[in-house]
Amino acid sequence: MKKNKGSFFIKYSTKAFMKEGKRTPGYTFFEWIHGYVYAKWPYLYIGVGTGEHRLARFFSFLWRAISKIFQPVLTNKQKSKGVTFADTYHGKVVPLEEASHLVTLNQEVSIKDLEQIIPYAKARDIVLKNPDHIVVLDCPCRASRSEPCQPLDVCLIIGEPFASFVAEHHPQRSRWITQNEAVEILQAEHQRGHVHHAFFKDAMLGRFYAICNCCSCCCGAMQAWQNGIPMLISSGYVSRINPGRCIGCGTCVENCQFKAMHLENDQIVIKEEICMGCGVCVSKCETGVLFLEREVSKAEPLKIQELTANSTRI
Repeated sequence: MKKNKGSFFIKYSTKAFMKEGKRTPGYTFFEWIHGYVYAKWPYLYIGVGTGEHRLARFFSFLWRAISKIFQPVLTNKQKSKGVTFADTYHGKVVPLEEASHLVTLNQEVSIKDLEQIIPYAKARDIVLKNPDHIVVLDCPCRASRSEPCQPLDVCLIIGEPFASFVAEHHPQRSRWITQNEAVEILQAEHQRGHVHHAFFKDAMLGRFYAICNCCSCCCGAMQAWQNGIPMLISSGYVSRINPGRCIGCGTCVENCQFKAMHLENDQIVIKEEICMGCGVCVSKCETGVLFLEREVSKAEPLKIQELTANSTRI
C-alpha cells in the first residue's frame, strides 16, 4: 500500500470491501484476505489455479501452507455437508435472457440462501447494492492463455463493493459500462457461442458478484467441470429437439461447449445428463428444431425478476 502523510493509504474501495465484510454474518477474516487476494490479483490467482502461470507450483504450495495455518476449522454442520472447494467457488449457467435481466436490475435486492437454485453448502446469496454499477474486466482465464479467445474484455463485475474495487485496482484492464453496454457484451458473446455463468464465491462475501462469458478452451471452471469437479450448475433447462425435423447438419454439435451432443444416423442425440441448458445450440440451429425446456431433475432456473418480486429490498 502507498504511504500518505506518514500513514498507510487504503483505497476507498478496499475500505468499502472491509466494511461490507464486517456486516456479512459468518464472514471470516481469512475469507476477507482470500477475497482481497482474489480481487486484487485475479490474473495471478487464476493463472495459478489453471496451472498456466510459470509460478503456479510455488504459489499453490504457499497457498496450501497459509490455508492450513489461518483457515478456521469447518463447523460440524459444514463437515456433515462435505464442503469442498467447488462449494466455495462456482458458476450458475444462465441463458442469455436471464443473464440480461441480471445486468438490468433497477433496484437493490437481498435474496438469501438460494438452495433450490444454487445447491451448494456455501456462496448462494444474491445481495446487489447499486446493481447499475457495472465494470467490464479483461477475463483472467483468457488472459492466462497463450492463445486466448478474443475479445478479452468480457467479464462483468456487478454491484458494490465489487465493481468499484475492480475499477480502482485494475484501471488498465477494466472500465465502467452502462447496463445497456453490458447487455450488448452478453449478446455479442452469445453470438460467439460462449456461455454465460453467474459466479458466486465464499470469499466474495459469499454471494453473486459477476457474470463471466465462458468458452471451454479458456475457462478454468469449465475445464474443472470437464475433469469431474462440480464447479458449474445447470441453468435448470435442457436442450430438446422437435422429432423428425433435424437435417443432421451438425452445427449444434460443433458449438456445444459441454459436449452434450453427437450425431447418430444423421440425427442429433442429446445427452441430457450433461446438457447444462445454456441455449447456445438453440441460437446456432439454422433450422430451428432445438429448444430449451425446463428439466425438474435439475436445479431451478435463476429467474431474477421473479425472485426480486418477492425479495427483501435493501
